[in-house]
Parts: sequence; structure tokens; C-alpha cells
Amino acid sequence: MRLSIVALIALGFALAHPSNAQSRTATPEQEEAGYIRILPVDEPFDTISVSTAAGTLVGEQVDDVNIFRGVPYAAPPVGVLRWKPPQPVSPWKGERAALAFEPPCPQPVSASAFVPNQGGVVGASSEDCLYLEVYAPADAENAPVVLWLHGGGAFLGAGHLGSYVGTTNAQKGIITVAINYRLGPMGYFAHPAITAEGDLTGSYAMMDAVSALEWIQENIRSFGGDTDNVTVAGQSAGGVMVAGLLATPSANGLFEKAVIQSGAFLFDGVALEDAEKRSVRALKRIGVTEDTTAEQLRKISAQTFSYSGGLRRGFGAIMDGNFLTETAKDALAEGTETDVPVLIGTNSGEPGFDAAKYIAAQTGKEGAGAFLYHFSYVPPLRKDEWTNGPIHSAELMFTFDSLDTSGWAKGKTTTADIEYAKRMSSCWVAFYKMPADSKEISCAGLAWPAYSEESQAVASFGDSIRIGRADDFPDGPEAGSD
Repeated sequence: MRLSIVALIALGFALAHPSNAQSRTATPEQEEAGYIRILPVDEPFDTISVSTAAGTLVGEQVDDVNIFRGVPYAAPPVGVLRWKPPQPVSPWKGERAALAFEPPCPQPVSASAFVPNQGGVVGASSEDCLYLEVYAPADAENAPVVLWLHGGGAFLGAGHLGSYVGTTNAQKGIITVAINYRLGPMGYFAHPAITAEGDLTGSYAMMDAVSALEWIQENIRSFGGDTDNVTVAGQSAGGVMVAGLLATPSANGLFEKAVIQSGAFLFDGVALEDAEKRSVRALKRIGVTEDTTAEQLRKISAQTFSYSGGLRRGFGAIMDGNFLTETAKDALAEGTETDVPVLIGTNSGEPGFDAAKYIAAQTGKEGAGAFLYHFSYVPPLRKDEWTNGPIHSAELMFTFDSLDTSGWAKGKTTTADIEYAKRMSSCWVAFYKMPADSKEISCAGLAWPAYSEESQAVASFGDSIRIGRADDFPDGPEAGSD
């Protein structure tokens, strides 16, 4: 299904702080004193410094929110580090500006600089892409932390897009960390020559997610975060990754809660040998022979990989027996997944609600609670388009309360939409803040109980927000519907 999220270009954050709004051109003294943003004119703005394990970062303070953009959480996966596990960031001297987004990971994009691809991305990309954004309350102290994994079919998307902006979360006491991770053939790839090098191989995107969780454990206290209250959250392909992290040994203990939005897809893993054979066949179609060395593979341009039909989506969750030893599908069936609270659900304009019910039932069988939701609210501006209910990704601007920055709605929302986003996002915020042993979320005037096959409890976000029974909701639009 075509996605229409428009990337949030840096202009959204480029407006000077109101206290400096009258300054049309920076004076020499202002230039000497600090950072200057060029809009069409030079204007000083408020900055904030934070010390991390690798060095000092300089971010922007906008009202009561500290924003750090383009923060490296792993070394650039380029050259000899292509198809290697993420490596530590090299320390830097002095201050490092974290004021602008870094390019997203390689992916097919429109030739037009103004037309986003189906993952919401426009413009240039780069293999040097393992960066994150931090949105933190200015006065944060032991604040809950959310690691956000974007969607995009595992080969599109980026962490800086407008629907994921964490400013409102920060105003409600939550630190949001949104990341880029390797996509398509850079994120899910296997080849005999790479395997022979002896490193962990296959699911590099998942390794990036674990690396980001480790970065949080090492650094988030400097931003005011609580390392004992970390939620890993994602939508679509990012939700699939979250489910996978529940079954990833190296992720165990790095997060306390999980959110899976429109990502209740449980797949069989791909055996390492099968992934190698598939990559060899796909490479042969672009003239790369089976005896190609690892060095030669790393000299093939990222653009070639991203635009090749047989390669651009990568090869799925590759069971290498070391990093990935079990699929989420198998772990849930066997009850061996990491036992943490899970919030999961889908939109009424897409299939997948039955799958979400299954995952909620499996994760909530014993121990931590599972919380099921169903989203069917259609804002007036989309009534003529979303005739079967909100489509894939439509909930994001409400769960993030990011109507002002989301390309889905910016400048077109009603007072009712704004109020609805405040109420719905309050439930996500309550989940982030709640103790891990809680079996109820209190939000939006609701007492949202944990799901079980007996209770069938589901939070219904429709024209009203209420608690209903899951078996009263269909899986999604009927086959053949518009």
C-alpha cells in the first residue's frame, strides 16, 4: 500500500528561537559567541551541550525541549565495515554539532527532490547513516526512554520523518530516540565470501537496533533518561523488528517494554545457506559472478544494490545461528520470548488485527501484560480517501501527537483532531511511564486492562475512545474493497 508520509525537512526546526526573532543578521560578537543558523539570514539560536561517552554534543533548545539531531551511535558502516556488525563510535575532540539531520540509509528515491518515496524520504542518502535523533525534556531526570524504529518495508524510510518528531513526547516527560538502521541489501544480506570472514552475519539492521539500545544504556543518563525504563517501539517493518528483538539474545535486558504498531507479522526465518544462494543468484543478474570476493562486493555501489530488483529488499531475518538463533514466530509459539509488557494493534483500514490478537495472547499468557488497541478514527481531511478506515501508518501522527509536523496533516487539522491526538498519545505516554508489572493503563479517561483470550479487552480508538471486546472487530477491510 502506498504511503504518503512527507519527510520533515530541516526547515521545520530551522526557525530561530522566539527570543532572537528580531535579530536579522548576526553581529561579529554573536558569531564569536556561538552557533549561527542560516535561514535566509544569519540568526543565533539557543544551544545545549551534553557529554556522551564519545564526546560533547551541541544540540538545540526549543522552549522546554532539547533536540539533538544526527548523533552517531555506531561507526559509519562503509568500506571494510559494510556487512559487519556495528562498531563503536570513534571519540571526537571538542564539540560536535548535532543540529541537523544526517542523510538516511541507501534506498530507492524519486528523481525529484520534492517527491517522497513510499517510505517518506526525499533527496540524497548515504551508507554513512547510523545516526539518531534525541528529543528530551529540558529538565529531564530519570525520564522514560523510547527507542523508535521507523517503518518502510525494511528497505525504505528514516528516523527523522515528521510523524516521528518527539517534541510533544518530551513535553509530556518522555525521551524519544529515533534511529536510522541499515536497509534492504545493506541491512539483510548474506554471501559465502562475507560468511567466510567469520563475523556475525546476515541481519545487520537488527544488529543496529541492538547497538542503539546499547548506546542508550551507555549515554541516555546524560540526557536525563532512565536506563531502567526503556521501551523499544516501531511501526510496520519497525514493529516486525521489535517482535524480532523479543527473540534476540543480545537484546535481552536492554529494554523493559515493547510497542508493535501495525507490525504483527510473524515470518519464518531464512537459513543462512539459503540467503547466500539467493544473493548469489540475484548478483548474477547484474553481472557479478559467484566467485566474487568480499573486497569486490564492497566496491559495488550502494545505489546499484538499492535499485536492483532482486537485491533492494534484502533477504529477511537470516538465521545465522549466532546473532539470530530463533524467530519471533517460534519464540512466541514456544513461550521463550523476552517477557516484557507489549502494546500492540492495527488500523481498521488494513489487515492484521487477528495477528495482533495472537501476539497479544502469546505475550500476555503469563508474567508481563499485553495491551491491544484498534484504531479507526478518520480525520475530516481524509474522509474522502480513507473510505474503509485509516490506512497503514495513519495512527502515527496521533500516537506521537505530531500533527504539526506530519506530512499527513500539517496545516489541515481541526480542533477535534488536535484534541484527539492529545488523548490518544496520552495512552502511549502512560504505557511508557507505567511500571513493568502493571496490568492496566490509565489514560484518556480509560482504565485499559491487559488483554487475554478470556477478557478480549481492546482499547478502541474510533469516533470515541472506549474499551471493547476484540472479537467484535474484523481483521481488516474485506477482500476486494476499495
